[in-house]
Formats: sequence, structure tokens, C-alpha cells
Amino acid sequence: MGGKDAGATDGTRGRDPAAAVRAIVAAAGDHVAPLLARVEERLTAVAGAHGPPLDLHAGDTIAAGGKRLRPLLVLLAAGARPADEARLVRAAVAVELVHSATLVHDDVLDEAPLRRGRPTVVATAGPDMATATGDLLFSRAFAELAVPGGLAEGVRALSAASSALARGELLQREDAWAAQVTVDRYLERCELKTACLFKAACELGALEAGGGHGDALGAFGRRVGLAFQILDDVLDVAGPAQRTGKHRGTDLLDGTVTLPLILARERDTAVAAIDLRSVRTAQQAEAVCDAVIASGALGEARERALGMVAQAKAGLPGLPVAQHRALELVADSVVERYS
Repeated sequence: MGGKDAGATDGTRGRDPAAAVRAIVAAAGDHVAPLLARVEERLTAVAGAHGPPLDLHAGDTIAAGGKRLRPLLVLLAAGARPADEARLVRAAVAVELVHSATLVHDDVLDEAPLRRGRPTVVATAGPDMATATGDLLFSRAFAELAVPGGLAEGVRALSAASSALARGELLQREDAWAAQVTVDRYLERCELKTACLFKAACELGALEAGGGHGDALGAFGRRVGLAFQILDDVLDVAGPAQRTGKHRGTDLLDGTVTLPLILARERDTAVAAIDLRSVRTAQQAEAVCDAVIASGALGEARERALGMVAQAKAGLPGLPVAQHRALELVADSVVERYS
């Protein structure tokens, strides 16, 4: 339910994602790296506390990693002086658990064999176990927030994001293979499926820091999330398999109508005439990707994403220099995924 040509200005263009995260953490201040390590330790502990076979599959899901961008946003939005570091770590863990749960459930719906280059739970253990694993991760996310002294506002923010994720997935399923999907409809899906969790991550961090700038930081997260999803969809069309971990056009094979295809349909009648249900092989999907690229749609999609990143950075409130710079680097790192 819940993936370039960059205008990055921080000198990290072309670096691998791990290097970009290290640059963000370094810019934020010495307190962030230890907090991020505690998040990782807590994720491992939470995933491995429920007995076999759930321990195995939940643990593998967490161990598959990723950039941990969402929990990092929680920590960065909190700034240098959170009210309670232990509670902040749990809030960051909760966001990542929700994200991980949605990936496991997505893989069930898509019958996906791989995730981040590793076999999915559904591929190794079947849909029942994968569904149970995702359910476990979801439940544990809210247990992380339901601690003595926990903030009810945080539970509400994460609950709203989780509901949005489900609604976004339903919209995407409704739009599958559709011949007519508007840009506005696509952006609504992105808002629900991706941007809402980015927004919630920033809101949770702001709450743990006392609630200051919560709306502005939430708006930052929302815009970054929208750009993230658009560029993820661009990568599905243009990204090489060795970089993305999947063949080009995987979304097309799933019937998922994304912004590059919507824009290409507007530009090229031959693309508009393609019935996605007829696209059944990787070779056919790559041929459609080539047609989308030839239409010039990727450039337009990219410019929309770059505009959202610029708006996100421009809308940052008055923050301490290190916090402000680290959040700017997060926005830039989203763009670098396309570099």
C-alpha cells in the first residue's frame, strides 16, 4: 500500500542511498545516529518476540532493511531536544512497522516473488502466513505508542495514516487496468498510499518535541512523500533492474496506472490505445515503457516531483540550522533516487 535526474544541491548527487542517509544523519547532529541505532535494535526486538514461525517472517521482513527514511523523519522532526527519547524511538519504530506491514500485505495482493531483492513472505510461506505477518507488524506498531505517558495525538496521527493507506490501496485496485485515470485521481492515490505516512512521521516527531511546527512539518512530509511516489513510478519505467530490483514495467504488469503512463497517454495516441490487460510479459511491459519514454512523459513527471520537493523545502518553518539542513537533505535524497 505502500518507491533520477536530480536537482540536488548538497553535493551527494549520484551517491548510493546509504551514503545519502549517512549525510543526513551527520548534518542533523551527534544525537541522531545513536537514536537511529536504538530504532534498529527495537525493530529487531519487536519482530522477534512472538515465537516461531512469526519470528522468522517478521524478522526477515525487518532485516530486509531499506533506508529507514520514515523513522528518520520522526527523529529529524523532533529536533535536538525531544521530551522523552525512549518514547521518540518507539514512535519511529511504530512508523516503520506500519510501513513494513503494508509491504508484506502488498506482496500478498501482488503475488510478488521478491522484495528488495529477497524472497517475499508470501513466496516462501504462502498468503496466510504473509497476511498474519503483516497483521502482527500492524498491531505491534500501535503497541509501541500505547505506553505509559504516550501521546494520544500520536496514536490518532498514525491511525489516520494507516486508514489512508488502506483507502489508497482500494483506489489503486479500483483503477487497475483502467483506460482513463486522471492526474488528480493518481495524486489522490499517492496522497493516501504514500504521502500520508510521511506526513504522520513528521507529525509524530513534532509531537514528541512538544508540538511546535507540527502542521508545517507535516506539510513538508506530505510533499516529500508525493515526490517520492512519483519518482518511484518514474523508476518503474526507466530504472534498470540491477538498481530497482525488478524489471521495468512491473506496475504495468500489475495493471497499475501511474503518472508516466497517464501523461504518455495524453501525448501519444498509440500509447493511449494500449490495453494494459494485453501486457502480460516482461518484454511487452518493457516495450510499453520505451513508448512512454519516447513520448517525453518522464520529463514532465520528473518536473512535477521536483516542484513538490522545492515546495517542501520552501515551506520549512524556522528551525535550528542543523535540523533545517537535515530535512532539506531528506528532500534532496528523494530526488537523488532518480539520478
